[in-house]
Amino acid sequence: MNCSYKKYILNFKRPSGTSRGVMTEKETWFIILEKEGKRGIGECGLLRGLSVDDRPDYEDKLKWACENIHLREEKLWEALIEFPSIQFGLETAFRSLEGETPYLLFPSAFTKGVENIPINGLVWMGEEAYMKQQIEEKLQQGFTCIKLKIGAIDFEKELGLLRFIRSNFSPEEIEIRVDANGAFSVNDTLDKLNQLSEFQLHSIEQPIPKNQTDRMSELCKNAPFPIALDEELIGVFGRDNKEQLLQKIKPQYIILKPSLVGGFRGTKEWIDIAEKYSIGWWVTSALESNIGLNAIAQWTFLQNNPMPQGLGTGALYTNNFDSPLEVTNGELAYNPDIDWEINL
Repeated sequence: MNCSYKKYILNFKRPSGTSRGVMTEKETWFIILEKEGKRGIGECGLLRGLSVDDRPDYEDKLKWACENIHLREEKLWEALIEFPSIQFGLETAFRSLEGETPYLLFPSAFTKGVENIPINGLVWMGEEAYMKQQIEEKLQQGFTCIKLKIGAIDFEKELGLLRFIRSNFSPEEIEIRVDANGAFSVNDTLDKLNQLSEFQLHSIEQPIPKNQTDRMSELCKNAPFPIALDEELIGVFGRDNKEQLLQKIKPQYIILKPSLVGGFRGTKEWIDIAEKYSIGWWVTSALESNIGLNAIAQWTFLQNNPMPQGLGTGALYTNNFDSPLEVTNGELAYNPDIDWEINL
């Protein structure tokens, strides 16, 4: 078996804002396997500034993985425990190589175009007028669950945007999730959560920065609506450490990004522990190209979680790959009549 890797830069159509700054491009890496005339492709969804494997030796580890591809997949996964995006890339590359086609990793009613995956409509941070425009577009596109990134513009303006939605749509009509990306300060978080509770939100992701487990535990206990852990899960290795974290904080939900938490194997470990303690969960993509998104969507469908998932559409980039993934009426669909167009 031959194994190689390739760097690829995805360019945003429009600068996209988070509480960590504005992104104009997104670096990603692909692992390509070749064996007996077949090809497998996996995406290593590195997210600079957030991934635990954003390290100077990242490319060295990719090279090592390719040079040692003869090792069993499980052994490679264990050796790369501190490089979750490479774990994800290898998992998907092996599934891709074994598939009927390189893009049919987990055949199901989803890949046949029979069933879809409910998803949330993501509203990016930006000027108030831009965020309002995005909200109106998502509602027109049939989304019944909207996720707003908050924490970058004035908090009063963010409250105003939520008030705009609620003045037009009840909680039964539109579910609202908000994501602070750890932007709130520890001292005033509970006050902000109390103000946000007016809008009957579904949940808030990561209100304060990670690694403040005592404070996060207090917030999960006293907040007026559910808290979901996101960044808090990144860099937590081993089942025992994962279980200790969830036992201590006791969140209402966890949010799982396979590229950031050890691929499908690492994600499934988190799911098993969460369900043991009656903690809800959903899966989210992490700005991967359509190659990584395709793998995540196909796997997520098989987990049978009826909640809206946080799967992007791939429409953010000018140079993404044409794929059968489509968004229709607030759901991610796979159109088997559309061919992939990939040149790597």
